[in-house]
Amino acid sequence: MATRTRYLCQQCGYVSARWLGRCPACNNWNSLVEEIVPGAGEKKRTGSSSPVEVFLLSQVPRRAEERWSTGMGELDRVLGGGIVPGSLVLLGGDPGIGKSTLLLQVAGRLAGSDLPVLYASGEESASQVAMRASRLGIDGRIYLLAQNDLDNILHQVRLLSPAVLVVDSIQAVYRPALESAPGSVGQVRECAGQLMHLAKQEQVAVFLVGHVTKEGALAGPRVLEHMVDTVLYFEGERHQTYRVLRSVKNRFGSTNEIGIFQMHQQGLVEVDNPSALFLMDHPQGSVPGAVVTATMEGTRPLLVELQALVCQSGYATPRRMTAGLDYNRVALIMAVLEKRLGLQLGGLDAYVNAVGGVRLLEPGIDLAVALALASSYRERPVSRKLVAVGEVGLTGEVRPVAGIKQRVGEAVRLGFTRFLLPAAADLDSLQAEISRAQVFPVFTLGEALEIAFAAG
Repeated sequence: MATRTRYLCQQCGYVSARWLGRCPACNNWNSLVEEIVPGAGEKKRTGSSSPVEVFLLSQVPRRAEERWSTGMGELDRVLGGGIVPGSLVLLGGDPGIGKSTLLLQVAGRLAGSDLPVLYASGEESASQVAMRASRLGIDGRIYLLAQNDLDNILHQVRLLSPAVLVVDSIQAVYRPALESAPGSVGQVRECAGQLMHLAKQEQVAVFLVGHVTKEGALAGPRVLEHMVDTVLYFEGERHQTYRVLRSVKNRFGSTNEIGIFQMHQQGLVEVDNPSALFLMDHPQGSVPGAVVTATMEGTRPLLVELQALVCQSGYATPRRMTAGLDYNRVALIMAVLEKRLGLQLGGLDAYVNAVGGVRLLEPGIDLAVALALASSYRERPVSRKLVAVGEVGLTGEVRPVAGIKQRVGEAVRLGFTRFLLPAAADLDSLQAEISRAQVFPVFTLGEALEIAFAAG
């Protein structure tokens, strides 16, 4: 019996026998998605299935957590300790950022640990993948399948019984039963659903490579991110060598961890000291507008230099630009500096940058941003040995943030000796660190600026 399809509106549920650009019921554009209509035999089998056993939560058998190490400590950190059998992981990122390189390196290390891996490439030929593997020095027992027909991929999985399956990419594979082209909403959703069932039933860990749109979001239906167990984003500037692997969803670990790599000719290399990537070495010593802060990415403290440039505007409306920081947060801090401390920033251009292209979103960097702006405005440098941490409120107060001990410990390890910290923070827990450093507790932003410029 031939497989039938229909088109279902994702907004109102309207059903059409053919695709329509606009839904006649709710008038939404491009909301009709193709889906398979089960035949009569399939419905009958579904209705006559055997009863499902129900357990009390306390009666569910517990098993020891099993994870496979990828051989890359940074990736294991982001995954929550390693690969969980039967998990479905989605890896997204810009074109050319290194998604395929990362997964091919992981496949090589897993194969070297006697875990069978099937690498299904829907975008490159077998010879192209083999050329990249040769360049990366990978010579493991990796099963390679250059195929984008999902039925063929599933057939090979059942024949080879791999522990890990890599699908590159989910937008390239398709099911012949659907008439739509690969990458369409219906194809992506159906293929992801089939791979999810495979992962859970066969206990195969599945990695999916996902394309991103020009806005930076994962292409395809939003349900794709809901279906998978883990969503990873591979970030970085194409003109720089470092890459940041960030978890935005993880059912088996924290979503706050990041992994940092550097891209070399031989592939991706883990970074042992990530703070060194984001600190600038100024030969002339302290310069106005440069302040070091300590931020937390999950359980990992990172030291990052923030740079600000405040100058006369050549336009009727002053320009405000940020790189790696939240624009609205910087605008808020500038308003506090102008209202509470009298810095006339309203008619000046302001540019704020996080060195190295890293993205910082947590409020603990507020104090460093304020110091950098004030330092550039007053043309007075801040000491190169000073680290500023704290959240700035609208009344000009400096609030405590989490992870003070880890931040200070990382800074002391890298040779920093002076710290501007919120007075309300738990400074008693810093006895070991304080003995080797000088700590200035501050209540307000005004106190922080006065101490910073006096110490500079």
